Amino acid sequence: MSIFAALRSLRAIRIMIGAIAAMAILSLLWLLPSTSSTTSKVLGFGQGQDPDAEAQPIIHHSPTSTSSDDLAFITDIANYFADIPIQAPFKEKYGELGHRNQIMGKWVSLAATSPDPTTKTLLLDAVERISISQYPFLRNPQNPSSQHPITDLRASFQPNSAGIVIPTSDKTLRYAAHLIGSLRSVLNSTLPIQVVYAGDDDLSPASRAHLTTLSGSGPTISFLNILTIFDDETLKLQTGGWAIKAFAALGSHFETVILADADAVFLQPPEVLLEHPAFVNKGALLFHDRLLWQHAFSARHDWWKSQIKRPSAEMNASLVWMEDYAEEADSGLVVLNKARPDTFMGLLHICWQNTYDVREETTYKITYGDKESWWFGLELSGAQYEFSKHYGGIVGWENVDGEGRRGVCSFVIAHVDAKNRLLWYNGSLLKNKGQSDMQNVYEVPDKWMIDAEWVKGGRKQDHSCMIEGEVRSLTDEEIMVLEREISLAKTVDQLVMQG
Repeated sequence: MSIFAALRSLRAIRIMIGAIAAMAILSLLWLLPSTSSTTSKVLGFGQGQDPDAEAQPIIHHSPTSTSSDDLAFITDIANYFADIPIQAPFKEKYGELGHRNQIMGKWVSLAATSPDPTTKTLLLDAVERISISQYPFLRNPQNPSSQHPITDLRASFQPNSAGIVIPTSDKTLRYAAHLIGSLRSVLNSTLPIQVVYAGDDDLSPASRAHLTTLSGSGPTISFLNILTIFDDETLKLQTGGWAIKAFAALGSHFETVILADADAVFLQPPEVLLEHPAFVNKGALLFHDRLLWQHAFSARHDWWKSQIKRPSAEMNASLVWMEDYAEEADSGLVVLNKARPDTFMGLLHICWQNTYDVREETTYKITYGDKESWWFGLELSGAQYEFSKHYGGIVGWENVDGEGRRGVCSFVIAHVDAKNRLLWYNGSLLKNKGQSDMQNVYEVPDKWMIDAEWVKGGRKQDHSCMIEGEVRSLTDEEIMVLEREISLAKTVDQLVMQG
């Protein structure tokens, strides 16, 4: 029996073998492109492409005709994935889900370009059936009976729109107010801003009213209760902490999302991110964390490598991947173009990693919060993405340690733009937001360093330093921006804290 005949008998195989067949079927799928160009196209792989190779650009071609056998083949694969979704235990199944997402993403691409209405409908219906089974959170509470939640969600994205998405709660209201005020009144950004929260108990109406007053001369601040977009039964976002971030990015009505933590500090208008070559070329821009703790987390690296069998060029350029450092991503700022099917499917994987059962079993146990889920989901789903070229630097104050080494010390991680100019840092405008007795202490930093050696503070609230590199001074313009942001923050504090 040929491979195709065997695969077209999936219903029988499923009945006889059940869940054991999952890995075998996926293995066969990866053999198909070298066997049949027609079936390869229907599966979503361009002719001559290797589906396990580095992620390819969005496909701009489609089969001119589709046989009834091809359509039946798609249906069989979709039925199989829908009938046997990835379930607990999850740890060793991240990669398998990524392979499925790759197929779905390329089906979406083919549907967009296919001249055949029958093929288009069948491909999109296949994606919907798989998604309903695998991602139950996609059921919109306002339309729970919909059989096309993916189409509904993608239709909610405003074409060609771009905006800033800030997930926040009453606990981080102060920092969100600082950020919004700075974006509007200091950096004069005119990008729309959407604040995302998980119900009134998460961000109260009074808190939302405070944030509304910070719109300045730009577009009015909009708000999105994420519980009205996704079914929270498998998410538990009100107590999920970091988990809301991925769903905020997915659920926002912006087609291009600049997702920023509430405690992010910008030194340039965020509009520059939309022109960053990494984002323009790949559709997803990420920023690196600090290079720390080499060879200290072998179990984490073993797990990553058990799930990523054919790393992309981005991974092969990673010092974390290649040289065994501990943490790859600073997820305080992420830029995504959700119009791209590969990015969209990668984001679905990221969201899955942050669902309650998956994050509690694996994601937040092996890595720190949501940080690594972003690149991991994009990588596993075959999506294009790119990191900023530098690992995290530091903005702070000059220091000479006990060994006479000059460095820069602070409590934040800094990042640069494509031209190596300071762009943003995490950790808020406070000098040390992690220290309880410094909750009202502001101080303008004047030095920064990048591409040097980190000396990490022993506790989270202790400062860290970067040494053995060039101590650089902030420009007068950068200092002026921070002075104005801090001045505004002090005014905003009075409004928020008195409210």
